Amino acid sequence: MLTDQLIADRAEAPVRSVPPPGAAADWTIPQRWERFTPAEHRVWDILFARQQQMLGHRAVRAFHEGLDVLRLSRPGIPDFEELNERLFARTGWTVVSVPGLVPDDIFFEHLSKRRFPAGNFIRSADQLDYLEEPDVFHDVFGHVPLLAQPAVADFMQAIGDHGLHALEVSALHRLARLYWYTVEFGLAREDGALKIYGAGILSSFGESRYALASPVPHRPAFDMARVLRTGYRSDAFQQSYFVIDSFEDLLERTIGDDLAPLYEALDGVPDLDPARA
Repeated sequence: MLTDQLIADRAEAPVRSVPPPGAAADWTIPQRWERFTPAEHRVWDILFARQQQMLGHRAVRAFHEGLDVLRLSRPGIPDFEELNERLFARTGWTVVSVPGLVPDDIFFEHLSKRRFPAGNFIRSADQLDYLEEPDVFHDVFGHVPLLAQPAVADFMQAIGDHGLHALEVSALHRLARLYWYTVEFGLAREDGALKIYGAGILSSFGESRYALASPVPHRPAFDMARVLRTGYRSDAFQQSYFVIDSFEDLLERTIGDDLAPLYEALDGVPDLDPARA
């Protein structure tokens, strides 16, 4: 049995088609930070402490810098009102509360407007190593520190724009792979060593070791066409991790480019097995 966090596959996970009661049309809800219990804040603190210790030299410098400038090391689940003051001043991004997974069009619309949707709940103390749906720890600890880095902030907005376009041309499965192998499970080469920047790894106690140390997965250099052809699994550690040279390089390959010709060129081309990618 897998004993670590599962991040739901956005392209396949069942999501309600209408906002739940109490949610706005864009699926946002008030965070109501005061409603979190002392037990829920303790879960955040436990997860934060052990993951920060685990990551150490394993994460890219920008991640640790983001933790510092956004003051995410303060005890307890972050109050989004305070967090957003610091994040918006850095890169114009904000974090918005949502009840859980949201429809793809809503998700990418938020990203395109420099808003990151974060689940307004946290796992229970007996689920520290297993979660089927992303919670506030995955969403904030995993994603938000790097949103304080300008190139990542611009890349994430570009992903939102590309996601909306992919929906229009029925190519979401292609764009989902780009998101998966960068935003969630990306590796970077920094100072000659492999480092973690993907949120699915940063927030996972087990995969943050496996992604760098295991001899099992492949770690090819990032190539857009190869990424768009490579499938993935959401119920196990990854079989391939794509490696970027820098966030600026990733941004240059993504922002402003029309991926539609590449989507079209890949129609009918067999997918690549991640175990052999």
